[in-house]
Amino acid sequence: MIGETFTALTLPYGAEHTKTVRVYVPAHEEGETLPVIYMTDGQNLFGDIPVKYGCWYVGETVREHQQATGHAAVIVGIYNDGEAMERAGELTPKALGAFFYPPEMPPEARPQLIPTGEVFDDFVVNTVMPAVEAQFPVKKGRAYTAFCGSSCGGVQTFYTVLSHPEKFSCGGVFSPAFPVYVPQDLEQWIRSHVPEDMPFLYCYGGGSDPLEHQISLSLESVFAVLQDCCPADKLHKVIVPDQPHHESAWQMVFKEFLTRFLEG
Repeated sequence: MIGETFTALTLPYGAEHTKTVRVYVPAHEEGETLPVIYMTDGQNLFGDIPVKYGCWYVGETVREHQQATGHAAVIVGIYNDGEAMERAGELTPKALGAFFYPPEMPPEARPQLIPTGEVFDDFVVNTVMPAVEAQFPVKKGRAYTAFCGSSCGGVQTFYTVLSHPEKFSCGGVFSPAFPVYVPQDLEQWIRSHVPEDMPFLYCYGGGSDPLEHQISLSLESVFAVLQDCCPADKLHKVIVPDQPHHESAWQMVFKEFLTRFLEG
């Protein structure tokens, strides 16, 4: 038996930058390969290092699931740029539509929100995935690969999974920041990009604070569009009204998402 490991990679991001990617490999037998989940906000996933906003504790969740069922997954945590505005731009693809700026957002701040989610998408598919598959004991192929994220990371997950259905069989779309887009634009993108081989989407929203309540209302609208153009067995929605926009809530629903992905 090979014990669990944490490995930090530094990979080229765009033309001039690098990005940290942290890979958690649970305990496994020699020669065994495992399914893999790629996740945004890598610095908030693992409880062995200090975190600023809260932690998902995904290593503990995977370990508990493995002890209970014998099944586990490699977790690949992709770090973000740290600052809120930069992170928001990094994880919001321009292709999903024009931005809907909230009235309380100062006009001088709006030009700072530059959507570059397509760059992040390219990084995941063409840099991170090949590096992980070359260096770690992961199963290759769509059936064994998932993507998961929260808030703007939920939006990025939604975009990447639907844009690359040949690579991902499952997406965890947690508290997605859909309200940042003009609804009509977002609906048009969805209807024109539903793939024939639709990945399974696990969609979650909370509601105990104003931001999460607004996100959940938007998620309900997006989910209605998905129901109109996607097979019902490819969609799952969970709304927990008493949960905030916080890692503690995403930690809770990640457990069910992990089970859905690993057990089918």
